[in-house]
Amino acid sequence: MTGAAGFVGGHLVEHLRASGDDVTCTDRADGGPDLLDPTGIRKLVVDAGPDVVYHLAGQADVGGSWDSPVQTLRANAEGTLNLLDAVRVLDGVRVVTVSSADIYGVVDPDDLPTPESAPLRPVSPYAASKAAADLLALQAHLGHGLHVVRARSFNHLGPGQSDRFVCSALASRIAAAELAGGDSIRVGNLDARRDFTDVRDVVRAYRCLALLGRPGAAYNVCTGATVSIREVAERLVEIARRGRDGSGRAGPERAGPVPTHPKPPGLNHIHLVEDPSLRRPVDVAVSCGDPKAIRSDTGWQPELSLQRTLADLLDYWRERLRRDPEAD
Repeated sequence: MTGAAGFVGGHLVEHLRASGDDVTCTDRADGGPDLLDPTGIRKLVVDAGPDVVYHLAGQADVGGSWDSPVQTLRANAEGTLNLLDAVRVLDGVRVVTVSSADIYGVVDPDDLPTPESAPLRPVSPYAASKAAADLLALQAHLGHGLHVVRARSFNHLGPGQSDRFVCSALASRIAAAELAGGDSIRVGNLDARRDFTDVRDVVRAYRCLALLGRPGAAYNVCTGATVSIREVAERLVEIARRGRDGSGRAGPERAGPVPTHPKPPGLNHIHLVEDPSLRRPVDVAVSCGDPKAIRSDTGWQPELSLQRTLADLLDYWRERLRRDPEAD
């Protein structure tokens, strides 16, 4: 697995090992070879002799890609090409490449939820780099017969996620406000609607695709429903106001939109304060995927509700800031 030390990688390693798989991890952060080093990557792959390669490594910061487009393109496109070339020297290896729903870009409302057949219209440099990586994976299948399955993941979140991502950023600011006794948090664009899946459901999807995905096919990993960032922020505030006694948690109902709850009287309210600096240069208004293909081919579907995910995410930031108030 490449990118094993990252947010998703850590959850995937845990899931694979719990499923009885032997996992060889590599990550540049832990001293593994850089994906831009084709010789190092090929040696690693040959030495490991895997049955399946999960390719998660790359540059995942959408906002940061505007400032570093060349580095983003090289990490995500050239890095993927080097890995695919390395795997070609082995026979019968299945590769699961992890792309992003950002490759679809701006989608006409009449075409939502977005199917895998939708055209690629990347808006950000990050999205363009992931679209290139996705096409390189397809070329590796069509041109070289490599058993590649392309996962196109929509927004995912959960405990351990960096605050570079919107839901985790909101949770970290709310946890910090709780700790400091603050009554306001900064927010960016609250009107965007996203298709959110718990990272623990996402990594289950990746293993399902490794086992049952069709070589060459692309699969959306998503719920098929959207929630606005405003709803997410308000739900996190609601959980914060209820305290840590577990009353803000939900059971294992299916994922979907979060219901609106009335605010209990007599409690201090955390205000959302708009900060223009937190807005991206260009933002997609609505992102929602059609999950029919992955459900039909593998039987996968999300199990954890958004309410449960947000409660776990807020608890993660509470504990992290309790240990290190300077954490960001």
